[in-house]
Amino acid sequence: MPNTTLSVDHEIKFNDLALTQNVSTFGDIALRLSIALILVWIGAMKFSAYEAGAIEGLISSSPLTSWLYNIFSLQGAANFIGTFEIATAIAITLTPVNRLSGIIGSLGAIVTFAVTSSLLLTAPVWEATLGGFPALNVVPGQFLVKDIVLLAASITLLGKALKAK
Repeated sequence: MPNTTLSVDHEIKFNDLALTQNVSTFGDIALRLSIALILVWIGAMKFSAYEAGAIEGLISSSPLTSWLYNIFSLQGAANFIGTFEIATAIAITLTPVNRLSGIIGSLGAIVTFAVTSSLLLTAPVWEATLGGFPALNVVPGQFLVKDIVLLAASITLLGKALKAK
């Protein structure tokens, strides 16, 4: 009697091209719009006296940004930063209709989040009551550390804008 084996393949396959493309497209749009939303939101906040005062310590602690106070008032520097962030968001949003806009916007986001990430090196971010490094304080440490991911996401947006037709 021949030896027969019954093989049942229960493996679920997620290599369906349409599903993969839909998920990737949705992810690309969500990434672009979420970065734009973050930039518009934090950019708009810069126009308030509250936010201008809140970022003063961060801006003045960095050699990359402290020069702003030599040119602008406290509110003027915040307005400058806010305008840059909002313009960057608009440019990113326009990526599907204007590739160059997407490239410029992505570069603006990279600059924004590279500068804010660099504040981790210049601002007082270590929590002394927990022994210092590696314990991050809530503000500015934990507030700033997310910008590393936003920087990486902005680099991804640049790659996508460079590939856009």
